[in-house]
Amino acid sequence: MTSAAPRPVELGPVTVGVDASAPARTAALWAAEEADRRGRPLHVVHAADTDHRMLYAGAEAIQAIREAGRDLLADTAEAVGHRFPGLAVTSELSRLNAVDGLRAAAGERGTITVGSRGLGGFDALMLGSVGLRLAARTEVPVIVVRGEPERPATGVVTAAVRGASDLDWLMLAAAEAQVRKASLRLLSVCNVLTQVGAVTSLLDSLGKVAEQQVRETSAMAVRIREACPGLTVTHHVETGTSVPGILVQASEHTDLMLLGSHRHMLGLGPALGRVSHAVLHHGRCPVEIVPPAYAGTGEQD
Repeated sequence: MTSAAPRPVELGPVTVGVDASAPARTAALWAAEEADRRGRPLHVVHAADTDHRMLYAGAEAIQAIREAGRDLLADTAEAVGHRFPGLAVTSELSRLNAVDGLRAAAGERGTITVGSRGLGGFDALMLGSVGLRLAARTEVPVIVVRGEPERPATGVVTAAVRGASDLDWLMLAAAEAQVRKASLRLLSVCNVLTQVGAVTSLLDSLGKVAEQQVRETSAMAVRIREACPGLTVTHHVETGTSVPGILVQASEHTDLMLLGSHRHMLGLGPALGRVSHAVLHHGRCPVEIVPPAYAGTGEQD
Protein backbone atom coordinates (compact mmCIF):
# COMPACT_ATOMS: atom_id res chain seq x y z
CA MET A 1 0.00 0.00 0.00
CA THR A 2 1.41 3.39 -0.91
CA SER A 3 2.11 6.01 1.74
CA ALA A 4 0.39 8.81 -0.19
CA ALA A 5 -3.15 9.50 0.95
CA PRO A 6 -5.82 8.35 -1.52
CA ARG A 7 -7.68 11.17 -3.22
CA PRO A 8 -11.45 11.47 -3.35
CA VAL A 9 -12.92 10.78 -6.80
CA GLU A 10 -15.50 12.91 -8.57
CA LEU A 11 -17.78 10.72 -10.64
CA GLY A 12 -18.04 11.57 -14.34
CA PRO A 13 -20.94 11.71 -16.81
CA VAL A 14 -22.95 8.61 -17.69
CA THR A 15 -23.31 7.01 -21.12
CA VAL A 16 -25.91 4.31 -21.69
CA GLY A 17 -26.25 1.98 -24.67
CA VAL A 18 -29.77 1.15 -25.79
CA ASP A 19 -31.50 -1.14 -28.25
CA ALA A 20 -35.20 -1.99 -28.38
CA SER A 21 -35.03 -4.61 -25.61
CA ALA A 22 -36.66 -4.38 -22.19
CA PRO A 23 -33.31 -4.74 -20.32
CA ALA A 24 -31.94 -1.81 -22.33
CA ARG A 25 -34.89 0.36 -21.29
CA THR A 26 -34.32 -0.67 -17.68
CA ALA A 27 -30.64 0.20 -18.03
CA ALA A 28 -31.50 3.61 -19.50
CA LEU A 29 -33.73 4.50 -16.56
CA TRP A 30 -31.17 3.17 -14.07
CA ALA A 31 -28.44 5.19 -15.81
CA ALA A 32 -30.64 8.28 -15.68
CA GLU A 33 -31.02 7.89 -11.93
CA GLU A 34 -27.25 7.38 -11.63
CA ALA A 35 -26.55 10.54 -13.65
CA ASP A 36 -29.12 12.47 -11.63
CA ARG A 37 -27.59 11.53 -8.29
CA ARG A 38 -24.13 12.41 -9.63
CA GLY A 39 -25.34 15.76 -10.90
CA ARG A 40 -24.03 14.83 -14.33
CA PRO A 41 -25.62 14.65 -17.81
CA LEU A 42 -26.83 11.42 -19.41
CA HIS A 43 -25.75 10.51 -22.94
CA VAL A 44 -27.95 7.89 -24.66
CA VAL A 45 -26.33 5.97 -27.51
CA HIS A 46 -27.74 3.58 -30.08
CA ALA A 47 -24.99 1.89 -32.07
CA ALA A 48 -26.53 1.22 -35.49
CA ASP A 49 -23.30 -0.21 -36.96
CA THR A 50 -24.15 1.34 -40.33
CA ASP A 51 -20.48 1.59 -41.34
CA HIS A 52 -20.38 -2.20 -41.40
CA ARG A 53 -23.93 -2.75 -42.65
CA MET A 54 -23.31 -0.62 -45.74
CA LEU A 55 -21.01 -3.36 -47.00
CA TYR A 56 -23.96 -5.69 -47.60
CA ALA A 57 -27.21 -3.71 -47.13
CA GLY A 58 -28.85 -1.37 -49.63
CA ALA A 59 -29.45 2.34 -49.17
CA GLU A 60 -33.13 1.84 -48.26
CA ALA A 61 -32.27 -0.69 -45.55
CA ILE A 62 -29.63 1.60 -44.09
CA GLN A 63 -32.08 4.49 -44.06
CA ALA A 64 -34.67 2.32 -42.30
CA ILE A 65 -32.10 1.34 -39.66
CA ARG A 66 -31.23 4.99 -39.07
CA GLU A 67 -34.87 6.00 -38.75
CA ALA A 68 -35.57 3.17 -36.33
CA GLY A 69 -32.55 4.23 -34.29
CA ARG A 70 -33.67 7.85 -34.16
CA ASP A 71 -37.15 6.78 -33.05
CA LEU A 72 -35.65 4.59 -30.33
CA LEU A 73 -33.46 7.43 -29.06
CA ALA A 74 -36.37 9.87 -29.03
CA ASP A 75 -38.58 7.39 -27.18
CA THR A 76 -35.85 6.68 -24.62
CA ALA A 77 -35.17 10.38 -24.06
CA GLU A 78 -38.90 10.97 -23.55
CA ALA A 79 -39.12 8.17 -20.97
CA VAL A 80 -36.07 9.51 -19.13
CA GLY A 81 -37.39 13.08 -19.23
CA HIS A 82 -40.71 11.97 -17.79
CA ARG A 83 -38.96 10.24 -14.86
CA PHE A 84 -36.20 12.85 -14.36
CA PRO A 85 -37.45 16.18 -15.74
CA GLY A 86 -34.42 18.18 -14.59
CA LEU A 87 -31.79 15.88 -16.05
CA ALA A 88 -29.71 17.01 -19.02
CA VAL A 89 -30.03 14.30 -21.70
CA THR A 90 -28.27 14.05 -25.05
CA SER A 91 -28.55 11.28 -27.62
CA GLU A 92 -26.36 9.87 -30.38
CA LEU A 93 -26.99 7.54 -33.29
CA SER A 94 -23.56 5.99 -33.75
CA ARG A 95 -22.40 4.57 -37.07
CA LEU A 96 -20.07 2.20 -35.19
CA ASN A 97 -20.69 -1.19 -33.60
CA ALA A 98 -21.91 -1.24 -30.01
CA VAL A 99 -18.53 -1.69 -28.33
CA ASP A 100 -16.66 0.93 -30.35
CA GLY A 101 -19.59 3.33 -30.36
CA LEU A 102 -19.98 3.28 -26.58
CA ARG A 103 -16.25 3.54 -25.98
CA ALA A 104 -16.04 6.59 -28.23
CA ALA A 105 -19.12 8.20 -26.66
CA ALA A 106 -17.90 7.77 -23.08
CA GLY A 107 -14.55 9.43 -23.70
CA GLU A 108 -11.87 9.27 -21.04
CA ARG A 109 -13.89 10.06 -17.90
CA GLY A 110 -17.38 8.72 -18.48
CA THR A 111 -19.11 5.64 -17.13
CA ILE A 112 -20.71 3.19 -19.58
CA THR A 113 -23.98 1.50 -18.64
CA VAL A 114 -25.63 -1.40 -20.47
CA GLY A 115 -28.43 -3.84 -19.83
CA SER A 116 -27.83 -7.43 -18.81
CA ARG A 117 -28.86 -8.67 -22.25
CA GLY A 118 -30.25 -7.27 -25.46
CA LEU A 119 -31.81 -8.21 -28.76
CA GLY A 120 -30.09 -11.30 -30.04
CA GLY A 121 -28.92 -10.94 -33.62
CA PHE A 122 -29.66 -7.22 -34.08
CA ASP A 123 -27.23 -4.76 -32.54
CA ALA A 124 -27.33 -7.01 -29.50
CA LEU A 125 -26.35 -5.53 -26.17
CA MET A 126 -26.14 -9.04 -24.80
CA LEU A 127 -24.09 -9.93 -21.78
CA GLY A 128 -21.69 -12.46 -23.17
CA SER A 129 -21.01 -10.34 -26.24
CA VAL A 130 -21.17 -6.56 -25.97
CA GLY A 131 -21.36 -6.33 -22.19
CA LEU A 132 -18.42 -8.63 -21.63
CA ARG A 133 -16.32 -7.08 -24.40
CA LEU A 134 -16.93 -3.62 -23.00
CA ALA A 135 -15.94 -4.67 -19.50
CA ALA A 136 -12.81 -6.36 -20.83
CA ARG A 137 -11.62 -3.64 -23.19
CA THR A 138 -12.71 -0.19 -22.08
CA GLU A 139 -10.56 2.14 -20.02
CA VAL A 140 -13.54 3.55 -18.12
CA PRO A 141 -15.91 1.90 -15.65
CA VAL A 142 -18.68 -0.29 -17.09
CA ILE A 143 -21.91 -0.97 -15.22
CA VAL A 144 -24.09 -3.92 -16.21
CA VAL A 145 -27.59 -3.40 -14.83
CA ARG A 146 -28.82 -6.61 -13.27
CA GLY A 147 -31.43 -7.56 -10.68
CA GLU A 148 -35.05 -6.57 -10.26
CA PRO A 149 -35.75 -3.04 -11.56
CA GLU A 150 -37.77 -1.99 -8.53
CA ARG A 151 -35.85 -3.82 -5.80
CA PRO A 152 -35.79 -1.84 -2.51
CA ALA A 153 -32.59 0.03 -1.73
CA THR A 154 -30.33 -1.60 0.84
CA GLY A 155 -28.24 1.47 1.64
CA VAL A 156 -25.05 -0.52 0.95
CA VAL A 157 -22.43 -0.42 -1.82
CA THR A 158 -20.13 -3.45 -1.87
CA ALA A 159 -16.58 -3.55 -3.24
CA ALA A 160 -14.97 -6.95 -3.83
CA VAL A 161 -11.30 -6.56 -2.83
CA ARG A 162 -8.32 -8.83 -3.33
CA GLY A 163 -5.53 -6.96 -1.58
CA ALA A 164 -3.85 -3.68 -0.71
CA SER A 165 -3.29 -2.80 -4.37
CA ASP A 166 -7.05 -2.23 -4.72
CA LEU A 167 -6.97 0.95 -2.63
CA ASP A 168 -6.89 3.41 -5.53
CA TRP A 169 -9.92 2.08 -7.38
CA LEU A 170 -11.77 1.72 -4.10
CA MET A 171 -12.00 5.51 -4.02
CA LEU A 172 -14.42 5.16 -6.92
CA ALA A 173 -16.49 2.75 -4.80
CA ALA A 174 -16.40 5.30 -1.98
CA ALA A 175 -17.72 7.97 -4.34
CA GLU A 176 -20.54 5.66 -5.48
CA ALA A 177 -21.50 5.11 -1.84
CA GLN A 178 -21.38 8.82 -1.05
CA VAL A 179 -23.70 9.89 -3.87
CA ARG A 180 -26.18 7.26 -2.67
CA LYS A 181 -25.80 8.29 0.97
CA ALA A 182 -25.01 4.62 1.54
CA SER A 183 -22.34 2.77 3.48
CA LEU A 184 -19.39 1.10 1.77
CA ARG A 185 -18.67 -2.55 2.48
CA LEU A 186 -15.26 -3.98 1.62
CA LEU A 187 -15.64 -7.72 1.05
CA SER A 188 -12.65 -10.01 0.70
CA VAL A 189 -12.84 -13.78 0.18
CA CYS A 190 -10.31 -16.28 1.49
CA ASN A 191 -10.49 -19.17 -0.98
CA VAL A 192 -9.93 -22.50 0.77
CA LEU A 193 -9.15 -24.36 -2.44
CA THR A 194 -6.11 -22.23 -3.27
CA GLN A 195 -4.39 -23.60 -0.17
CA VAL A 196 -4.97 -27.31 -0.78
CA GLY A 197 -1.72 -29.20 -1.27
CA ALA A 198 0.38 -26.08 -0.83
CA VAL A 199 1.08 -26.28 2.89
CA THR A 200 1.72 -28.83 5.59
CA SER A 201 -1.14 -27.68 7.76
CA LEU A 202 -4.19 -26.46 5.86
CA LEU A 203 -5.93 -25.03 8.92
CA ASP A 204 -2.86 -23.14 10.10
CA SER A 205 -2.32 -21.73 6.61
CA LEU A 206 -5.94 -20.67 6.20
CA GLY A 207 -5.82 -18.91 9.55
CA LYS A 208 -2.71 -16.97 8.57
CA VAL A 209 -4.05 -16.07 5.13
CA ALA A 210 -7.36 -14.91 6.59
CA GLU A 211 -5.59 -12.87 9.25
CA GLN A 212 -3.46 -11.17 6.60
CA GLN A 213 -6.54 -10.39 4.50
CA VAL A 214 -8.31 -8.97 7.56
CA ARG A 215 -5.33 -6.71 8.28
CA GLU A 216 -5.10 -5.47 4.69
CA THR A 217 -8.84 -4.93 4.32
CA SER A 218 -9.04 -3.15 7.68
CA ALA A 219 -6.15 -0.88 6.73
CA MET A 220 -7.85 0.04 3.46
CA ALA A 221 -11.06 0.83 5.34
CA VAL A 222 -9.12 3.18 7.62
CA ARG A 223 -7.52 4.96 4.65
CA ILE A 224 -10.89 5.43 2.93
CA ARG A 225 -12.44 6.84 6.11
CA GLU A 226 -9.58 9.32 6.34
CA ALA A 227 -10.11 10.43 2.74
CA CYS A 228 -13.93 10.49 3.01
CA PRO A 229 -14.95 11.78 6.45
CA GLY A 230 -18.53 10.89 7.28
CA LEU A 231 -18.62 7.79 5.05
CA THR A 232 -19.42 4.59 6.93
CA VAL A 233 -16.95 1.90 5.81
CA THR A 234 -17.15 -1.70 7.00
CA HIS A 235 -14.87 -4.60 6.12
CA HIS A 236 -15.44 -8.34 6.04
CA VAL A 237 -13.36 -11.38 5.13
CA GLU A 238 -15.29 -14.54 4.30
CA THR A 239 -13.83 -18.02 3.88
CA GLY A 240 -15.20 -20.43 1.29
CA THR A 241 -14.48 -22.57 -1.74
CA SER A 242 -16.13 -20.35 -4.37
CA VAL A 243 -15.23 -16.67 -4.64
CA PRO A 244 -17.89 -16.01 -7.33
CA GLY A 245 -20.50 -17.84 -5.27
CA ILE A 246 -19.85 -15.72 -2.19
CA LEU A 247 -19.91 -12.50 -4.21
CA VAL A 248 -23.12 -13.43 -6.01
CA GLN A 249 -24.74 -14.20 -2.67
CA ALA A 250 -23.54 -10.85 -1.31
CA SER A 251 -25.05 -9.10 -4.33
CA GLU A 252 -28.52 -9.89 -2.96
CA HIS A 253 -27.93 -7.41 -0.17
CA THR A 254 -26.32 -4.45 -1.89
CA ASP A 255 -27.35 -1.68 -4.27
CA LEU A 256 -24.20 -1.83 -6.40
CA MET A 257 -21.24 -4.21 -6.48
CA LEU A 258 -17.87 -3.05 -7.75
CA LEU A 259 -14.95 -5.20 -8.88
CA GLY A 260 -11.55 -4.18 -10.12
CA SER A 261 -10.93 -5.96 -13.41
CA HIS A 262 -7.97 -8.31 -13.68
CA ARG A 263 -7.60 -8.90 -17.39
CA HIS A 264 -5.66 -11.54 -19.27
CA MET A 265 -5.15 -12.27 -22.93
CA LEU A 266 -7.36 -14.91 -24.43
CA GLY A 267 -7.67 -15.64 -28.14
CA LEU A 268 -7.72 -12.40 -30.10
CA GLY A 269 -7.91 -9.95 -27.24
CA PRO A 270 -8.24 -9.22 -23.52
CA ALA A 271 -10.76 -11.11 -21.43
CA LEU A 272 -12.11 -10.70 -17.93
CA GLY A 273 -11.04 -12.99 -15.14
CA ARG A 274 -13.22 -15.87 -14.02
CA VAL A 275 -14.61 -14.07 -10.96
CA SER A 276 -15.70 -10.90 -12.81
CA HIS A 277 -17.16 -13.00 -15.60
CA ALA A 278 -19.24 -15.07 -13.18
CA VAL A 279 -20.52 -12.10 -11.17
CA LEU A 280 -21.51 -10.25 -14.34
CA HIS A 281 -23.55 -13.27 -15.43
CA HIS A 282 -25.16 -14.15 -12.10
CA GLY A 283 -25.10 -11.04 -9.89
CA ARG A 284 -28.41 -9.94 -8.42
CA CYS A 285 -27.70 -6.22 -8.45
CA PRO A 286 -25.98 -3.81 -10.88
CA VAL A 287 -22.29 -4.71 -11.24
CA GLU A 288 -19.58 -2.15 -11.96
CA ILE A 289 -16.24 -3.22 -13.42
CA VAL A 290 -13.38 -0.76 -12.85
CA PRO A 291 -10.49 -1.14 -15.34
CA PRO A 292 -6.84 -1.10 -14.22
CA ALA A 293 -6.03 2.11 -16.10
CA TYR A 294 -8.76 3.95 -14.17
CA ALA A 295 -7.27 3.22 -10.74
CA GLY A 296 -5.50 6.06 -9.05
CA THR A 297 -6.90 8.76 -11.33
CA GLY A 298 -8.49 11.05 -8.82
CA GLU A 299 -8.70 14.05 -11.12
CA GLN A 300 -11.88 14.53 -13.09
CA ASP A 301 -12.84 16.94 -15.84
